[in-house]
Amino acid sequence: MMSAQTQVLSSPASIYVHIPFCRYICFYCDFNKFFIENQPVDDYIEHLGQEMKRTLPETIPVDTVYVGGGTPTALSTEQLRRVLRDVKERTDSTRPLREFSVEVNPGEADLAKFDMMKEEGVTRLSIGVQTFNDTLLEKIGRGHSAAEAVETVQLARESGFDNISIDLMFGLPEQTMEDWKDTVSRAVHLDIDHVSAYSLKIEEKTMFHNWYRQGKIKPLPEDTEADMYEVLEEALDDAGFHAYEISNFAKPGKESEHNKTYWKNEEYYGFGAGAHGYVNGVRYANLGPLPHYLKAVKAGGDPVKDTHEVSRTENMEEEMFMGLRMKEGVSAQRFYRKFNCSYYDIYPEALQELTEDGLLYDSGSALQLTEKGRLLGNEVFARFLLDEEG
Repeated sequence: MMSAQTQVLSSPASIYVHIPFCRYICFYCDFNKFFIENQPVDDYIEHLGQEMKRTLPETIPVDTVYVGGGTPTALSTEQLRRVLRDVKERTDSTRPLREFSVEVNPGEADLAKFDMMKEEGVTRLSIGVQTFNDTLLEKIGRGHSAAEAVETVQLARESGFDNISIDLMFGLPEQTMEDWKDTVSRAVHLDIDHVSAYSLKIEEKTMFHNWYRQGKIKPLPEDTEADMYEVLEEALDDAGFHAYEISNFAKPGKESEHNKTYWKNEEYYGFGAGAHGYVNGVRYANLGPLPHYLKAVKAGGDPVKDTHEVSRTENMEEEMFMGLRMKEGVSAQRFYRKFNCSYYDIYPEALQELTEDGLLYDSGSALQLTEKGRLLGNEVFARFLLDEEG
């Protein structure tokens, strides 16, 4: 069966590559991942390269590449080099990438690994710090210390990287406001360009979910999480970061171009075990278990497990949900170009009520969340659900 991947996009694309190996398993993580010990890592890299080459037998113009996981830096320097080269072989070398990102875990990349990534064309790093509280790091299953996080940023700078992002988490069990203020303070004093900050979501198939069901942990109150977000937003604004998306803050010119692909509801390829992609109107998910993924690729078959053709209604909903997460909002011109109608044609009552309630603002060229709307984002997004006739 022809998969969503077998057709080439007619316009510049983005590529996501999944590395499912980790040197430790975080208690909150529900991504497709495996403890790296005794895993067929080299076989996986070989088959990943085969999947990319089979899907893209000719090079294509690409704007952004994101190598995530799992933990890409759990690989050895030479293993990771091979992955990066396999990706580059699928992209048009005459068209420079706008952004080439790799996720990094603190303590897993020495100077040689950073130098290699720089040599292979990586332009942006996303470092999973989460918190600068060592006790909390241990309680959420992270394998690094706050000192290692700082050292990792310093090594990345030493290698010449000028676009460094860190991830932070708030709303962690037993996290206090003082803990969070200290983490935010230490973050703004680091030499970084971007911060992604997310509140804890207790997902199924995680240790946290098991402990939550057993009553061993409980999430922080929503009001406390909202207060933590406001502390973050104010501190980062004072430090020269702008909130260009609900959970993402950047210094001028350092926004994540790859993540804008998702927020603008644009298409992208996904490669690797458990990777998701969106090509020619079809969302797809690859097989997750390593043996199943390797077997499918080795047989010359299709590693795709599920596909879903996105309806016009779903596409409009996603355009609104995702676009409103960005400060620039949902472009009137882009919406009309995609759907041959105005969002006022589709959502007249919702847009009027949300505007009157002070949650939404029409700039004339785009719909944007107000400050109040950003704090009540999920309530706003729910207003854009349609039935299939909508």
